[in-house]
Amino acid sequence: MSIITFEDVQYKHILRGITGGFTEGKITTLVGPSGAGKSTCLKQINGLISADSGRIRYRGEDLEQMNLVELRKQIGMAFQSAPMLPGSVMDNLSLPKTIFHETLAPDEAKRLLEQVDLHVDLKQPVKELSGGERSRLAIARTLVNQPDVLLLDEITASLDFRMVKEIEQLIQRLQRELQVTVIWITHDLDQARRVSEEVWFLKDGQLLEQGDVSLLEPDGTRPDIEAFLKGESL
Repeated sequence: MSIITFEDVQYKHILRGITGGFTEGKITTLVGPSGAGKSTCLKQINGLISADSGRIRYRGEDLEQMNLVELRKQIGMAFQSAPMLPGSVMDNLSLPKTIFHETLAPDEAKRLLEQVDLHVDLKQPVKELSGGERSRLAIARTLVNQPDVLLLDEITASLDFRMVKEIEQLIQRLQRELQVTVIWITHDLDQARRVSEEVWFLKDGQLLEQGDVSLLEPDGTRPDIEAFLKGESL
């Protein structure tokens, strides 16, 4: 069953009639050339931008008709390079609560850090954290409001391979334990093969293929995908 569906979604010159769904409780990766519209899809889902035409539905409800505050509690988002605010670990972890004029209890903050295997003090300045620690903190921050969906935009792009594998395993564990739906943009095809249960392949603002991870294995029948897999210009 799809938790999020796109229905002929158009946005400027970037998205050109996207129709497809994201299966609830699965990890779906978005792959394709730069400029294909992957990040724009995530921004649409999180209500950061609105479609020019078409509909996006969350559990059957039109996103445009939903309360944006409630939507963003249900859909968490983590970005490339784990951008942080100046201040402490607690300052950053509390952000999803403070923007809604709510408070994150210290005990809950510690539980969230334990959930992502981050062993730092809540008072520690974020500028002292390593890249991997910042990534774990960014993931913990997306979990503060107990969302049903996690949107991940190239979250491991700046990490070394050992840390990439650790973050992948963390996301897979959280997905199993929390039964969240994960929508993950990656340019790393090996990563997509490791973590994907389903795949969207986008090119030039169109969803060309949607299916299971076998889409990322050449079979001689999908020239656009196979050219991308070979690193050829599309």
